[in-house]
Amino acid sequence: MEIQLNELIEQIKKDGVDAAEAQAAAVISSAKAEAEKIIADAKAQADKMIADAKSENAKTVKSGEDALRQAGRNLLISFRESVTKELKAITGESVNAVYSSEAFAKLIVTAVEGWAGKPEAEDITVILNANDLARLEETVLAALKAKMSGGVTLKANDNFDGGFRIAVNNGAIYYDYSAEAVTDMLSAYLSPRVAALLKEAE
Repeated sequence: MEIQLNELIEQIKKDGVDAAEAQAAAVISSAKAEAEKIIADAKAQADKMIADAKSENAKTVKSGEDALRQAGRNLLISFRESVTKELKAITGESVNAVYSSEAFAKLIVTAVEGWAGKPEAEDITVILNANDLARLEETVLAALKAKMSGGVTLKANDNFDGGFRIAVNNGAIYYDYSAEAVTDMLSAYLSPRVAALLKEAE
């Protein structure tokens, strides 16, 4: 009877120890799983933070590069406009200088001669502003009479500052040699050339 009691006690102890060990193993396993989950979550969060930081950094760098490119484009456009404006001013000064010189009368005579050779030019009128007409009337008319058999009319019109216009067939056809028109024409030629040179320098 005592042996059976001892065996029963041993069995109870063994069952208790086994149960405690099983419970401890379950607790340890659960703790390990929880720890692994915490580590995995922390790693995933850290990876996400790094990825977000890289993405944000890439966006910032791209934004900075885009802003720099735009600033460069704006600077180049501003520079081109400034150069074009300066060229137009220089061209205008050069045209006005020619139109104020003695060469102006020769220029008018040459232009009229060119028009006089055209079959559609039945009559020719040279239009100048009043000041230029007063200054050039005698010399221009004398030169034209010496070179042409047909008559040429000189007429005043103060709608433009300098230069002249040629009208043929009672004003049906006009050709504009005014200072403004010639400056615009030369500037239009110079601007694409300047733009091309600036483009090559990029």
